[in-house]
Amino acid sequence: MSLKIDASLLVANPADAGPLAEELQAAGYNGVYTFEGQHDPFLPLAMASAQAKEIELITGIAVAFGRSPLTVAHLGYDLHMMSGGRFIMGMGSQVKAHIERRYSMPWSKPAARMREFVQAVHAIWDSWETNERLNFDGEFYQHTLMMPTFSPGPNPAGRPPIYLAGIGKLMTQVAGEVGDGYMVHPFHTPQFLNAFSLPNLQLGIAKAGVDKQVAVSAQVIMATGFSDQEIEAATAAARNQIAFYASTPAYLPVLENAGYEGISAELHALSKQGDWAAMAGLIDDKLLNAIAVIGTPKDVASQILQSRGDVVQRVSPIAYGTDTKLFAEVIKEIRSAEQSFKK
Repeated sequence: MSLKIDASLLVANPADAGPLAEELQAAGYNGVYTFEGQHDPFLPLAMASAQAKEIELITGIAVAFGRSPLTVAHLGYDLHMMSGGRFIMGMGSQVKAHIERRYSMPWSKPAARMREFVQAVHAIWDSWETNERLNFDGEFYQHTLMMPTFSPGPNPAGRPPIYLAGIGKLMTQVAGEVGDGYMVHPFHTPQFLNAFSLPNLQLGIAKAGVDKQVAVSAQVIMATGFSDQEIEAATAAARNQIAFYASTPAYLPVLENAGYEGISAELHALSKQGDWAAMAGLIDDKLLNAIAVIGTPKDVASQILQSRGDVVQRVSPIAYGTDTKLFAEVIKEIRSAEQSFKK
């Protein structure tokens, strides 16, 4: 089975998501993903669903703890129905400072909270599907009221798969236990993925106590272009992004696994000062190349398949910009390299 390849659906205006999704669909991508940055991650996918009729639509990721399970249940239900069953709901926890200070929402026991969040969403969907009384009474979430007026009934497209993101041991295990898929954070190395993430994912699957398959979708930081100048600019952007991620204490396990734990505290301090240029200077070429794939479209295609092609079912190259010609070249090279990779 071919690797599914997803492209970023980054637009300055969510209204522009439809045409871009259609272009990416024509280029051969299997899915498009949004993330919770400058815009809501769900709205662009709603626009895309109306114009691109075949491509899968993915939140990669939406912040779960910035919302309630009921809100997410409605969004997931509606996008899956609108798209004819093409929606994948990717969710993540974010970190404490953002949940409390950016979203003004409660934070505690993130792994346990995420497990319960997903269970609550499924309980709501169960209630809509069966018309039985909603009675979810958890430690973090309580949903005990659902009248016929507010129930959309069974979804003709079924329920969307839920993919969970995580870096730490417990959150990765939760993804295996209650998720349909696991989203590998872009701040990872192949070594970390194989030695840490996938074993913990399997532990979570074992905790579920049922025979289940959990898809693995890896987001990969990619620096590519049609010229040396474009590649150089993309590489600088990738280095900045890696520095940003590495400054987050929650992502320390990746640095520890790579032997770079010593830069964590300095990066965190510089981020507090807003000295982004100095932060990028701490990401040397060895760490940069361990995390990102860099080079021509042919180079990055080969690197993606060699480093992750045998352990993931989906890959989401994170590109900088919205050059659909470049995206089309990348997927063409991946498909070409895939044939050699399989031999």
